[in-house]
Amino acid sequence: MTLAIIDLGTNIFHLRIVEMQADGSFLELFRRSQFIKLAADGIGTIGPEPFQRGLACIQEYAQILLQHRVDQTRAIGTAAMRTASNGPAFIQAVKETTGLDITLIDGDQEAHYIHRGVEQAVQFGADKQLIMDIGGGSVEFIIADLDEVYWAQSFPVGMAVLYRNFHQSDPIRPAEIAELRAFLSRQLTSLQAALKQFEVTDLVGTKGTFDVLVAQFSTAKQGPHCYILPIEQLPSFFSKVTQASQVERSMMPEIPADRIDMIVVGMLLIQFVLELTGVPRILVSDFDVKEGVLAEMAQQA
Repeated sequence: MTLAIIDLGTNIFHLRIVEMQADGSFLELFRRSQFIKLAADGIGTIGPEPFQRGLACIQEYAQILLQHRVDQTRAIGTAAMRTASNGPAFIQAVKETTGLDITLIDGDQEAHYIHRGVEQAVQFGADKQLIMDIGGGSVEFIIADLDEVYWAQSFPVGMAVLYRNFHQSDPIRPAEIAELRAFLSRQLTSLQAALKQFEVTDLVGTKGTFDVLVAQFSTAKQGPHCYILPIEQLPSFFSKVTQASQVERSMMPEIPADRIDMIVVGMLLIQFVLELTGVPRILVSDFDVKEGVLAEMAQQA
């Protein structure tokens, strides 16, 4: 059976097509990601240009689904779709032009799928770990071990939100960094409380912003889909990125062109969470919400 997942994030629209194997594993047939940046004009409304970029992307994905003769497809919308006033209009336009139904999932559902995806890549044990999934509109945090999810919450502190509200200068000014950190401190109070209640040994990041750190540093792997970052080397890299101008960042080979604008706030966010946790290690999972949804689709097939 051929399955497909379309993940309509605030910044990126992902398509993944897999073939389900007899042992329950997946053989990847196709993967594509496109930066759409739905929140380029603000998180409250999808602007005309992002609206058309997103619609054109989904129409392209719909043709790819036909070419691969996909048996079952799920399309999910997350933070931007949930909050944008014209999110329903976008969903309707997709339905009318492609026949695809977009399902909106809330933060709790997103966290559930993220955990289910990450556990396929990371070797969970008896120790609790903090999973961090950075999106454009929101960031999901999950505290879990091998057997149980102890706490999970979604926060409206995604990359597009932080970039639009705090990165006004080039390079970003110290005063803007201070404002961003104060905002995170206010927004993440329940995360701070959860970390006091549940001691975590690792920070587990998912693909996306964390891939920049993998490209720069990672030589060790926990398994085929999990990287280990040398945490002692991160502070100097954080400083390098956050003190650089956009032109200087464009010359850093580890930063993809589509992430040059928002990577500064992404590094500041990761740095802030590292300070909260005090963990000695960061793991980065190749799997995230998409693999979690595919696992559920396979189970229900």
